[in-house]
Amino acid sequence: MIAPETQKVMDALREGGGDARFVGGCVRNALSNRKVLDIDIATPLVPEEVMARLTRHKIPYVPTGLKHGTVTAIVDGHPFEITTLRLDVATFGRHAEVKFTDDWAADASRRDFTINAMFCTPEGQIFDPFGGVKDLRLGRVRFVGDAGQRIQEDVLRILRFFRFYAHFGKGEPDAAAIAACTTAAPEISKLSAERIRQEVLKLLESDHCPAVWQLMFRCGIAQDVLPAATRVTFLENLVNLEAEHHSPAFPLRRLAAVLDVGLCQVEKASQALRLSNDQVAQLRDMMNPPAEVSVEMAEATVRRYTYTLGNDTMRNLLLLSAARSSRKGNLDQLYHVATTFRAPRFPLTGADVLNLGYTPGPEVGRVLAGIESWWIDQDFSPGRTECLQKLSGEFPRKPR
Repeated sequence: MIAPETQKVMDALREGGGDARFVGGCVRNALSNRKVLDIDIATPLVPEEVMARLTRHKIPYVPTGLKHGTVTAIVDGHPFEITTLRLDVATFGRHAEVKFTDDWAADASRRDFTINAMFCTPEGQIFDPFGGVKDLRLGRVRFVGDAGQRIQEDVLRILRFFRFYAHFGKGEPDAAAIAACTTAAPEISKLSAERIRQEVLKLLESDHCPAVWQLMFRCGIAQDVLPAATRVTFLENLVNLEAEHHSPAFPLRRLAAVLDVGLCQVEKASQALRLSNDQVAQLRDMMNPPAEVSVEMAEATVRRYTYTLGNDTMRNLLLLSAARSSRKGNLDQLYHVATTFRAPRFPLTGADVLNLGYTPGPEVGRVLAGIESWWIDQDFSPGRTECLQKLSGEFPRKPR
């Protein structure tokens, strides 16, 4: 928020008496000593004036949502979303018919939670009309105004409540919020898969996700989001194991832990969240791994699988195995192997097979794969000389 590129944007907006303040997540995260990822800026300036000021200061911008008052400035590759203060005239889902205003309190009143309705000047002065600072300190996630009305405006706010409670909440959740979320739970089915995915994966980034997911079950909400995500104990085990092994939170791995499904249901869960092809492949490998992994396997087997699957995948599978079995076994030692193992380069190439008289083609690949499989079985210890001896012994030279 004090970076030169940020100051450049703020200076342009505040030139000649203009006003602009940080708003939303960047203020919330800064006040709670968390990393600020995105910079959102609010201003009473109408979009046309915002664009004129950016132009005068030679700041590139994109008119990302002029109807709703949003212009995105770009400085040194960093985007800054600038939105004119507004009132909701009519709301329908994530979209709304808005009217621009210069009233900071009125703009704050249309936001979802008190901890997201705070503004901050570049000098650090906080404008907090709904007690967001106190709520943040107490770990209290409250809707701005009437919880039911806020949810009626946008049903996604149900999932956002649980996501923010997972990341910022302490103690018992706000009773009014829980009641409103429970009442409106059937409306979740009207949300797009993309919006649900975003909230679910962000929720799973929190180490408090097991308790919050269990709370969502009690409120009848998790069932509407992912009916098969019932293995909360496995999820809790995984979160604890990640902490022990200093493994950063990986939402897809946590999703794999909480899902109680076979392969066809994996596809259903992937469709329900509209996962990308890469995410689907990762989830499928963790739910139905290409190799049987356990915390009792030999270190040589871990090295073999790490060579074929990769370090990240092997670590994921070991953590999931321990979480699902509720047994650590030799996890500490095997996880260390999966983390540190770097296989040497396979000593042979296709040229070595061709030197035996083989014709270029698929057979060369099959011969090479056969020797590589033997090399792996020997725990990667044979060098080039031994591999060549094995090659010539298993596959005699063909006459040219």
